[in-house]
Amino acid sequence: MVYMSFLALSVLLSLISAVAYAAGAIVQERVATAGDGRSFAPLRNRVWWVAVALNGVGAVLHVVALAYGPLSLVQPLGALTIVFALPMAALFARRRARATAWRGALMATVGLAGLLALTGNKESHTLGGPEQLMLATVTFGGVALLVLVAKGMRPPVVRSVVLAGAAGVAFGIASVFTK
Repeated sequence: MVYMSFLALSVLLSLISAVAYAAGAIVQERVATAGDGRSFAPLRNRVWWVAVALNGVGAVLHVVALAYGPLSLVQPLGALTIVFALPMAALFARRRARATAWRGALMATVGLAGLLALTGNKESHTLGGPEQLMLATVTFGGVALLVLVAKGMRPPVVRSVVLAGAAGVAFGIASVFTK
């Protein structure tokens, strides 16, 4: 009975974390698109710092959710950030989403549900010191390689996707080490 309440708390914190991350991303995008194109201009904008705070709240809630629930539940729920961002952007930024975006959000939600249905309640396994070092080294190397590959790419969209992949890997491994 107590486990269920911790699990429910973990789910709730994960969902609120995803909403905070989505709100932070929407605010950062608005500041970046309204900027004058100078590299460090957003840092002088107070609204940008509100977005940074929202991302910080999302991160803290994610870490607390990891304290109460399994990584196999909390981490996938974080992917709802992209699903929540779509209606939030439509509501707060008055940006209409096309049917393709809604289909993508639906597919992400269905995929998440399938992933969660496949995860079981296996006994958790803690990595030893050498295993942790190996995992950290391989992950750092992979992220560094993706950043270097992105640096040499011309199309900004492709570069952004590669950098987003690197960020996703870094975020995922941070959750693994946090748990």
